[in-house]
Amino acid sequence: MKPSAHAASQYAETTENLAARIALHAYSTNPQDWFAWLEERLPLEGDVLEVGAGTGKLWSQIDHVARGVRLTLVDFSPAMCAELRKIPSAQVHEANALDLPFDDASFDTLIANHMLYHVDDPALALREFARVLRPGGRLAVAVNGGAHLAELFALTPVIGHPELARGLIMNDFTAEAGPGYIARYFSDVEVERYPCDLAVPSADPIIAYLASLVGGPLTPAQEAAARAAVQPIIDAQGNFPIRKHTVLITATR
Repeated sequence: MKPSAHAASQYAETTENLAARIALHAYSTNPQDWFAWLEERLPLEGDVLEVGAGTGKLWSQIDHVARGVRLTLVDFSPAMCAELRKIPSAQVHEANALDLPFDDASFDTLIANHMLYHVDDPALALREFARVLRPGGRLAVAVNGGAHLAELFALTPVIGHPELARGLIMNDFTAEAGPGYIARYFSDVEVERYPCDLAVPSADPIIAYLASLVGGPLTPAQEAAARAAVQPIIDAQGNFPIRKHTVLITATR
């Protein structure tokens, strides 16, 4: 399955899969959550575009109106765009990251938060990002490493879906490869890792995450198998530990 087709199957008609995935990250070992950490590092001035904005969770954390930011949000999903239209003073466009509906040099900052591994051609997307950014504009890309959430995805064969063990990265745009991709079109490429893992105290959010991957509730047998794999670890350690590998890559147009 192409990355775009996989993304469509996961996100085009529902926001629930994304919500289940975000919910798992509430069990962070870093007291500063991802969005607060990200906000400190984003250049948020002038005309700001977020591509693949999802449900707009970032903008429930950041008061872009108070900052004087002129915010534009893009997502390919009608379900996501319906949520994005609830964000005050934001311009929302349903569009593909490979063909953005904007003139050249339209934005001061472009944010791509955990979305480039969903596109069929990351290089083409980055070329589009460079096109719509002004000279000197800033790019901020969040992406995961190849071993991100490895303990979680190792559970997918347990529920009878070994094909999901690769996780959500459907192309080769990872924390490891991303800087090289970005350096083709941007300068001053910098990488910073978000220092965080997960310590999940119950099986329920893990089961909800696994169900989001499958695309519906687990069967009783699947849920029982997942609990049997997870609960003994929680009983012994007090939580189910999951490693994270998330980086923020910034660059200049």
